[in-house]
Amino acid sequence: MTVSRLGAFCDRLTSARLHGWVVVAVAGIAFLGTISSPPSMLDDVDSAYAQVARDMLQSGDWVTARLNGVPYFDKPPGQVWAIALSFAVFGVHDWAARLPAALAAMLLCWLAWRIGRWSLGEVGGLYAGIGLATCCGLFLFTRVRIPDIYVACTTLFVLACFLRSQEGSLRQARAHMRRAGAALGVGLLFKGLVAVALPAGAIALYMLAAGKWRSGDAWRRLGLPGAFAITLLVAAPWHVLAILRHPPLFELALDSGPGMYRGFFWRYFINEHLLRYLGLRYPADYSRVNIAWLWLGHIVWLFPWSGLLAGLHKIGLGTADRKRRTHSLMLCACGFTLLFFSASTTQEYYTLPAYAPAALLFASAAVSSGPLLRWCARAAATVYGCASAAALVLLVAVRSLPAEGDIASALTSNPEAYTLALGHFHDLTLAAFAYLRGPLALAALALALGALGGWLLRQKWAAAALACAALLFLHAAHWAMGAFDPYLSSRPLADTYLRSPPGQLILDREYYAFSSLAYYTNQPVMLLNGRKNNIEYGSNAPGAPDVFLSDSDLPGLWAQQRPVYLAAYEEDRERFKRLLGAGRLHTLAAAGGKVLISNRSVPSQSAAN
Repeated sequence: MTVSRLGAFCDRLTSARLHGWVVVAVAGIAFLGTISSPPSMLDDVDSAYAQVARDMLQSGDWVTARLNGVPYFDKPPGQVWAIALSFAVFGVHDWAARLPAALAAMLLCWLAWRIGRWSLGEVGGLYAGIGLATCCGLFLFTRVRIPDIYVACTTLFVLACFLRSQEGSLRQARAHMRRAGAALGVGLLFKGLVAVALPAGAIALYMLAAGKWRSGDAWRRLGLPGAFAITLLVAAPWHVLAILRHPPLFELALDSGPGMYRGFFWRYFINEHLLRYLGLRYPADYSRVNIAWLWLGHIVWLFPWSGLLAGLHKIGLGTADRKRRTHSLMLCACGFTLLFFSASTTQEYYTLPAYAPAALLFASAAVSSGPLLRWCARAAATVYGCASAAALVLLVAVRSLPAEGDIASALTSNPEAYTLALGHFHDLTLAAFAYLRGPLALAALALALGALGGWLLRQKWAAAALACAALLFLHAAHWAMGAFDPYLSSRPLADTYLRSPPGQLILDREYYAFSSLAYYTNQPVMLLNGRKNNIEYGSNAPGAPDVFLSDSDLPGLWAQQRPVYLAAYEEDRERFKRLLGAGRLHTLAAAGGKVLISNRSVPSQSAAN
């Protein structure tokens, strides 16, 4: 009876009318289920964008983003607006800062299901949505506040509108493209011109490959004037206001360096778009990811479904029917995205807009070939099995190792590897896994279940087992990230500051190094030797606050009667002993290789601010 009831329940879950809800539920488990803390908000852009959003909400200025009071022109405001609105509705919480990206990831998976259902059939849509929700890359690259997930949504929506414009009347086609124009406008507000370049480049490549660039009807169906007008209607108001508020209006100089100020237009359009793409931007904060890894890394980012790459050569291309048009356009989208970023300074997560098109192609390959799906499931299951065995070996190896203090004491430092998404894996030592026993055990269980299901179950049920195992593994990864809190976040220092008497807070090096400290304390901070990187340009703007200190300014500030707090790296302690005197340094907190020191031996207060 139990088995028959379980089978009936599974049949209901796989009925066509429930596929969309299943996709949303799976995506919700993956993304909404991992927005809680721990882990805390991370240093660098994660906390920086959250604090910019809070400052925007508190100031009421929804045009100019400010980082620690300094005008910040590097990015459009879409993500900051989304977080600020979340704060306005739910209050300032870590989960509220993460909620917009989680909802965007769920929307992306739902869109993949809708497009797959429309073009590939019911099962194809289900495979596309669940495959996207459970792939490694989408989870990994939504752990921090970066806007690429929103661009992935707008890009996929534009591609869907274009596909629908290829059918029906001319009036219907242009209506679809006006919706695409609105999505392009939204994308511009989240990521800038790249949000237009990616879908436009994919469509142009498709039209070129299909020979439609010579067809007058194809161009009429695009309805470019109407679509462009809608794009301007959505995106132009903020751009115009920002340009007018921060002159000079249209500076076009192509040189970039420190100490200059040329207004919003130059910084945003010339420096952050043109010069960044050409690798001439100042500051040169991003290096070029190895091109081979930029391409081959997608075997990891799309796992456990990347084995379906082997079947892509069998899918039909062309324009003869809806399915072939979808194949062709999604292939163009993947190819153009990778080629576009191969030509510039880039990060691995820049190609996130290609994940959904890839998931649709994989779904079609899986639907069209049962043996291919079986082979992919067993290949992934083999990897799962090996990884599960490795996790068990590690659990045995660290069973008697101590886990005292925080994990930072067991990590090495390899800054040359941090340009890669998995660069911090190089920091792990055997002793570090002693702090990860719980997550490691859950990961071993998840991987073992995936291995068994992938080998023992048949086709779609094997794929379901892999998806369930992936969900469990993603939650193990979320749990593990909490162990890295002291290392990747400055929240322990913030907690100590909030229990101490009010005083001036100073961050050493730069804002991003301790941005979570500014976020959790919600205090304006002084930056010691921090007039560099992205905050440097805005510091030259008229009326920008003077929040910068040099080493020569610190002794006088340190001699004041009121408390002064300095957040720094442990490795810099000797420098401050020489600068301020060893007897004048009072360590209040130390965690993750970072310290909070004060000019006074201040008692902690039980009532936090």
